[in-house]
Amino acid sequence: MPAPERIPTGSLTAVDLLAKGELTVRGQIREASNAVLYCSVSYEGHSAHCVYKPVAGERPLWDFPDGTLAQREVAAYEVCAALGWDLVPATVLRDGPYGEGMVQLWIEVPDGDPEGDGLLALVDGEEPGEGWKAVGLADVGEGRTALLVHADDERLRRLAVLDAVINNGDRKGGHLLPTGDGHLYGIDHGVTFNVQDKLRTLLWGWAGEPLTDEAVGALTGLAAALAPGEPLAARLAELITADEVEALRERVAALLAEGVHRSPSGEWPPIPWPPV
Repeated sequence: MPAPERIPTGSLTAVDLLAKGELTVRGQIREASNAVLYCSVSYEGHSAHCVYKPVAGERPLWDFPDGTLAQREVAAYEVCAALGWDLVPATVLRDGPYGEGMVQLWIEVPDGDPEGDGLLALVDGEEPGEGWKAVGLADVGEGRTALLVHADDERLRRLAVLDAVINNGDRKGGHLLPTGDGHLYGIDHGVTFNVQDKLRTLLWGWAGEPLTDEAVGALTGLAAALAPGEPLAARLAELITADEVEALRERVAALLAEGVHRSPSGEWPPIPWPPV
């Protein structure tokens, strides 16, 4: 698909463009499990491509009875921004051609490895090798197994912290979007913020290791922003339930108290299926 043409500059932000611009549907991403529409958005001479996920196209989930996927996607963006990390593309909740939905800036990924541009791999043996972190053994067919690994990459490490914070139940390889300029984005955050432990991810390589000083600082700032009465707390109250906001505070507090990356709980399958 073509890249965005006139990305916002100056005082107009990507969020402004997505929220205020005229939304035009250009096509549908058919491999998605819910309705995902590829669109353009234009406002005051600026334009970009984006993804529009109308609430009307969501399939109900028994374990996420409250709110919508769209609201949780926006909440994930808000929390990531509060951490100070540009890991989630600009995301807003707005009306569109098919009603209210999530609208997110389209991220253009260069042609190449569809599973994260070298960020994930299957290797023979029991050790991940230099520059890699082990996730676990994977069945590759014909009675064979291989070691699933991900890169020992600071961008992924930040994403692992974000996933633990938002309780991401579906961090697949296909949700990692590395761009041509070296940036990395994570997308598809609809199954997040559950009050129960739902963390399923391919990014377990740092499990039990100390959090970086950067992560501790980011989490400390987030904890302050989540205090009752703060703008972020008020915004999240519009997107997720009060119990989910409180569970979010508790997860942040636990990460700071323990000072290490999350480990699988053993009460929930730790790796999403399919993994990519």
